[in-house]
Amino acid sequence: MNNVKLLTEILIAAMALATPLFNSKPAAKATGLTGFLAPRRAVKRLHSKTKALVKRKPTYTVTATAYQAVANQTDNEPFITADNSHIKPHYGSKKRWMALSRDLLRPWGGPFNFGDKVRVSGISPILDGVYTVHDTMNRRHRHCMDVLTHVSEKFDIFQKGVKIQLVERKKEIARL
Repeated sequence: MNNVKLLTEILIAAMALATPLFNSKPAAKATGLTGFLAPRRAVKRLHSKTKALVKRKPTYTVTATAYQAVANQTDNEPFITADNSHIKPHYGSKKRWMALSRDLLRPWGGPFNFGDKVRVSGISPILDGVYTVHDTMNRRHRHCMDVLTHVSEKFDIFQKGVKIQLVERKKEIARL
């Protein structure tokens, strides 16, 4: 009996909140009990759906190595990358440039493009971070990446199971 009495008091209070005072014109939002209760349910549903629709970018597992801009590790022009960027002679690993194998680059059917920013994790605490794709590797490599380092830094890297994920696409410039 007490539950029925409590429920009726709650319904009366809800109706009192939803109806305008005195005999004035009804407010735009005063739509009765259903109008009073409905917006809260809709907000909760909408909020839970937006959480479910968050799309994550795919992660790729690659083998990471380090390379230097010297002729025996690149082609005959070691300071010019595949996208025609120029490496300054006194560069370092803080430059954060990388090369990807051709199977990962868009001109050969891969998901990444030159100029894209890629998050790298799993090499080492010093070298993990966001890199820009500027170069490509020899065609014999598959699912590999190279991190550009300076000769004086003495990095000797061959790390399997490194994760890469697209952070930001390069903005395309309209060509006439």
